[in-house]
Amino acid sequence: MKKIATLVLEDGTAIEGPAFGAETDAVFELVFNTSMTGYQEILTDPSYRGQGVLFTVPHIGNVGVNLEDDESSKPQISAAVIRSLSPVVSNWRSALSLSNWLAEHGVPGISGVDTRWLTRKLRDGGTQKAALSTKGTSAEELLKMAQDWSSLDGRDMVKEVTCEESYRWLDDMGSKWVERKDEGGRMKDERLSIVAYDFGIKENILRHLSSFGANVTVVPAATTSDEVLAMKPDGIFLSNGPGDPAGLLYAVEAVSGLIESGVPMFGICLGHQLIGRALGADTHRLKFGHHGGNHPVQHLPSGKVLITAQNHNYCVTEGDLNKDKVEITYKSLNDDSLEGLRMKNKPVFSVQFHPEAAPGPHDAHDIFAEFFKMIEGK
Repeated sequence: MKKIATLVLEDGTAIEGPAFGAETDAVFELVFNTSMTGYQEILTDPSYRGQGVLFTVPHIGNVGVNLEDDESSKPQISAAVIRSLSPVVSNWRSALSLSNWLAEHGVPGISGVDTRWLTRKLRDGGTQKAALSTKGTSAEELLKMAQDWSSLDGRDMVKEVTCEESYRWLDDMGSKWVERKDEGGRMKDERLSIVAYDFGIKENILRHLSSFGANVTVVPAATTSDEVLAMKPDGIFLSNGPGDPAGLLYAVEAVSGLIESGVPMFGICLGHQLIGRALGADTHRLKFGHHGGNHPVQHLPSGKVLITAQNHNYCVTEGDLNKDKVEITYKSLNDDSLEGLRMKNKPVFSVQFHPEAAPGPHDAHDIFAEFFKMIEGK
């Protein structure tokens, strides 16, 4: 007999369904993801730290979990909320089932949920705090847990996912997933040095950076600008990551110093938000965030539209930016929010979406090439 899980939202909504994964309690911010594929990559994305993911795709777990598709070393989500858990795992690469994998890492899940209804609730009313129990905790206790939880606003979640010390990225499997760009090119003989800040970096980002033949050194989030500049990098990358950029004053200070240095810099997602804050802009919370692989953005200089992968709850406040110094490069076609910027007098640019797209469309892959062209002064 399957155990029953209970999910309670901060507004008092209570939902029951079959439990899977770990037998435990969890409290988190509940967000929905509209991606149709790639649940393993989503579950291991460090940007989801402190969040439970509600999948809009109805059937999860059919290909199990393999050893190659992780975006970090373990599942980063607090909980999984789904419509239907596949009773059968069928894939030649599968190493274990989704439920067993989550159980190994202490992550609970609930299935049998009307995810279409719950997604509409979050879309209409906004993101909510929630608590999930797979071990029999009462709905009343879960409601109190959700309401008492401090939420992610103003919190430094990056410290929970960043690396403890610097390391050189060794591209063990990148050529399987990302086409190499250095065959017969100058970078094969004259390798560029890239320093990548780990605010919760996805491995597919590192694969893309190294696919250009670069030597990529990953540094912890608290690394100062002086420490990075002492490494004499050709370029600096600011990664994605979880939580509220307003809680990362040390990172904003470092980014400010790096901007002043004139070393070419590229930021994605949280890295984009940190550049915005370093340039004097505030960041604000979106109603229900952007999470999925089907978000259209427009490149304003050319008018070209890209379908992108996204995962963020906060956004740079466009009106705070000095338009004499900053060019807005991308806007969301869903809600007109800021999706990209470029400095006019410094080699610095950033995008809110995920050009590495794991999972997601490949429309924006060429943005990595823009970074290397900027480094080479082309």
